[in-house]
Amino acid sequence: MKVYLNGSFVDQADAKISVFDHGLLYGDGIFEGIRLYGGCVFRLDEHLERLEYSAKAILLDLPWSRKELSDLVCEACRVNGLTDGYIRLIVTRGVGNLGLSPASCKKPGLIIIADSIELYPKEHYTKGLAIVTVATRRINPAALAPSIKSLNYLNNVLAKMEAAQYGALEAVMLNDQGFVAECTGDNLFLVRKGVLYTPVVSSGALRGITRDSVLELARKRGLEVAECQLSRYDIWIAEECFLTGTAAELIPVVKVDGRVIGNGRPGPVTHDLLEAFHEVVRKDGTRID
Repeated sequence: MKVYLNGSFVDQADAKISVFDHGLLYGDGIFEGIRLYGGCVFRLDEHLERLEYSAKAILLDLPWSRKELSDLVCEACRVNGLTDGYIRLIVTRGVGNLGLSPASCKKPGLIIIADSIELYPKEHYTKGLAIVTVATRRINPAALAPSIKSLNYLNNVLAKMEAAQYGALEAVMLNDQGFVAECTGDNLFLVRKGVLYTPVVSSGALRGITRDSVLELARKRGLEVAECQLSRYDIWIAEECFLTGTAAELIPVVKVDGRVIGNGRPGPVTHDLLEAFHEVVRKDGTRID
């Protein structure tokens, strides 16, 4: 595998960064996870726009144009012979000194990894996931805006580990007020009485690209959509539940905190949206050829 690293494609074994990079020392950087379907990078422009917004929010000047980044992402897929896969685009603050201030970081670092990914076993897409709510809370939006997709993911890692201790593959994370924020790497959706619910961004949810895609698909199908504050109780009494994310795509949830959701099988709204999502991913994106 070839990795793009600060100006050139190098072998995976040679893809190394400085121990003085602030991305390593302090998690000072941003990233995007992007999917490639049938030679088409799904919503690449939207991903790059979100990267630009994240960079602006943390006062990180990007020396590359959106077109340059787009071309590099496509080239990373071509170099690795991919037609389907996952792209991780990472921008670090760059090399500096051991001090906390980024003033010594003169040039940001750019890493692009194009590879395959399988977040959940395939059977869970037909049978559904069992997930749990964990004690680890989502970072307060007043401390770090959830719209910033930063390299600071330690609380999500801890929540993922906590879920594993309970035998679950994914965890529901609450905010400091006790409302549902998101899962460790996915956005969360509920269906009840014909309405599709998802936590509002101000609750601590990332404004996910797949999340937005599903909201668009739902509205086109005439579903009523509500972005609002949700509690654990709202999940427990839901008729359907599913998660969305770049790596996860759209995956049904059939049990939360030991409580069966609906009839314990993926519901019709989930099934319809999953099919619709699979139809659009190969059309709505940037061709790499």
